[in-house]
Amino acid sequence: MGEKAVPLLRRRRVKRSCPSCGPELGGEEKKGRGNPISVQLFPPELVEHIISFLPVRDLVALGQTCRYFHEVCDAEGVWRLICRRLSPRLRDQGSGVRPWKRAAILNYTKGLYFQAFGGRRRCLSKSVAPLLAHGYRRFLPTKDHVFILDYVGTLFFLKNALVSSTLGQMQWKRACRYVVLCRGAKDFASDPRCDTAYRKYLYVLATREQQGMVGTTSSRACDCVEVYLQSSGQRVFKMTFHHSMSFKQIVLVGQETQRALLLLTEEGKIYSLVVNETQLDQPRSYTVQLALRKVSHCLPHLRVACMTSNQSSTLYITEQGGVYFEVHTPGVYRDLFGTLQAFDPLDQQMPLALSLPAKILFCALGYNHLGLVDEFGRIFMQGNNRYGQLGTGDKMDRGEPTQVRYLQRPIALWCGLNHSLVLSQSSDFSKELLGCGCGAGGRLPGWPKGSASFVKLQVKVPLCACALCATRDCLYMLSSHDIEEHTSYRDLPASRVVGTPEPSLGAPQDPGGTARACEEYLSQIHSCQTLQDRMEKMKEIVGWMPLMAAQKDFFWEALDMLQRDVGGGSGPPAPE
Repeated sequence: MGEKAVPLLRRRRVKRSCPSCGPELGGEEKKGRGNPISVQLFPPELVEHIISFLPVRDLVALGQTCRYFHEVCDAEGVWRLICRRLSPRLRDQGSGVRPWKRAAILNYTKGLYFQAFGGRRRCLSKSVAPLLAHGYRRFLPTKDHVFILDYVGTLFFLKNALVSSTLGQMQWKRACRYVVLCRGAKDFASDPRCDTAYRKYLYVLATREQQGMVGTTSSRACDCVEVYLQSSGQRVFKMTFHHSMSFKQIVLVGQETQRALLLLTEEGKIYSLVVNETQLDQPRSYTVQLALRKVSHCLPHLRVACMTSNQSSTLYITEQGGVYFEVHTPGVYRDLFGTLQAFDPLDQQMPLALSLPAKILFCALGYNHLGLVDEFGRIFMQGNNRYGQLGTGDKMDRGEPTQVRYLQRPIALWCGLNHSLVLSQSSDFSKELLGCGCGAGGRLPGWPKGSASFVKLQVKVPLCACALCATRDCLYMLSSHDIEEHTSYRDLPASRVVGTPEPSLGAPQDPGGTARACEEYLSQIHSCQTLQDRMEKMKEIVGWMPLMAAQKDFFWEALDMLQRDVGGGSGPPAPE
């Protein structure tokens, strides 16, 4: 009996122990050793100072042991000390509800990783981390360099970051150096093609202080676009806008001689201007005209949330989750929609609405195919599928958004020339990279022959990877974790899981917005003077409405028949 009672007594003592108060001792042990010292008796400043020397992983693990350590490890004072240790040169902790914790985690998880396509080595390398960077928000690789934008608006220039090894592979240069290209940057863009050889110039949207009227010492902040040479980082051109116009995003579209800059304002309006890149390096000044884009001119009720572009098309996502398209070449239009019925070569800025069942959160745009992710985490693909880049399991083109049913809740989505990549998270919170399409040149590591379905690639993905892109030679992944920005998906209602028909976008989520849009359409038709003008306006409106492709073709054909029968007669008098 005595031999069995001793282990049972030990188990009871361990069960009553607490890491913050120390183990409870028996009566005989208390008499011999005295009262135990509890961590709770220490001053809070001393506990925070001791805990701040722990690595971030151990600090998070310690906060999960008990309620006392959870409160101590979550204090802003602890994270302020950790942030100072991680980034001694950081001058500002940023903004937010928990600024020091957010800053510490951003600087702990920041990283830019790279893997070269082709060859036998399947290693993932990490670039040099700028000490002044406050996390990584965006990055853009060019032919020889890499540009990184942090969360306080500082744009870094990693010079000569990529070199060729003796085996002919691309690798990080260990002695690469970084410089601050500019401060106060909001966004930046370059040639949207996947081939980095075309990225000669870097367009930076920034805020600068401008002097006021002559004779005054006051100054005001104005937005501007600065153009830099990617090879040397030298500024060659600058455009300054009126102080009343505030922009938040910039994208490029078109050829070098007719490069269109699209600027998104804080109010959700799109402005555009055209520059000739072949004349930017010439020491002269000229005037460019800033004009309202047609998507904001014809649809003033829409507020655009974000936009993306490639060489010949632009995609807009509204605040309500709707998607509108601009396609500027007939070949890309045929690949995306399977028809040239609504393509007008004389009016290439006419926006086309995509018919989608739910609100769209983010998207990816390739040369002739695209991917969309809705609020339920579903992935929809559309466009050319010659190499299986849509991931539908076949090689049939899709003229309408088609759901990839076996893949849900992605972290990031990227579409290239003829392949697609998806960054997802497994059940054990580890990240994995999936790809489909053409596998030539090592674009799909582990699948040299390609795949018509999304397959797991042989790439070691960082734990905090949040964005990715690929060029012709390399695969890049950005690592960063922002505690205040994360994609939250909704659970799909039970009525939609089985596959019942779903209403089009707008009716269930925002019926008021749809009603306002219809009223705006009617007012535009009413403003036309003749019946011929009203028929033409109705054709444009059919292209803007979120209808199926077959429905649009039906309405366009019916309007053409009516227009031929009526001729060019004037319309009825406008109602009072």
